[in-house]
Amino acid sequence: MIREPAGPLRVLFVCTGNSARSQMAEVLLNHRGHGAFRAGSAGTRPAGAVHPLAARALTEIGLDATGLRPKAVESVLGDGWDLVITVCDQAKESCPFIPGMPMLAHWGVEDPAAAEGDESQRLRAFRLARDTLKRRIDLLLALPFGAVERLALEAKIRAIGSVGKDDGPEGRRS
Repeated sequence: MIREPAGPLRVLFVCTGNSARSQMAEVLLNHRGHGAFRAGSAGTRPAGAVHPLAARALTEIGLDATGLRPKAVESVLGDGWDLVITVCDQAKESCPFIPGMPMLAHWGVEDPAAAEGDESQRLRAFRLARDTLKRRIDLLLALPFGAVERLALEAKIRAIGSVGKDDGPEGRRS
């Protein structure tokens, strides 16, 4: 079985720039986890700043995006992560070794910063990424940590990464 953590379960979200998806996931899990989880985020090639539309997508649902800043994965390697979740395909391929044998999962989410169009169209992409991450985090929070074997739990966490892959343009199942 998974050990009962002495404190909150520590989850690191990793993407390339650490400017949108991983930042949103960090804020969402810290808020929705009610102290049972402590989330962080980092990037394999961190951007200079958090994307303003990522911060806006969070504030739209009442979450504080103040103080968010991109960080390099290397700067958080020694922080004792229990679970590392990559949220972009590039980060999955280039994520360095994380010490401590954390569980690993990939929850690929389309990069909202790559969306084209006017501001409302780009904001829609950030909302879709936010909502996909929120659904996946809700599923993570429902898992029976401490009640199943580590490999079974890791498989369940990895399976969460497929949730939302068949969503239509409005974020609903097609």
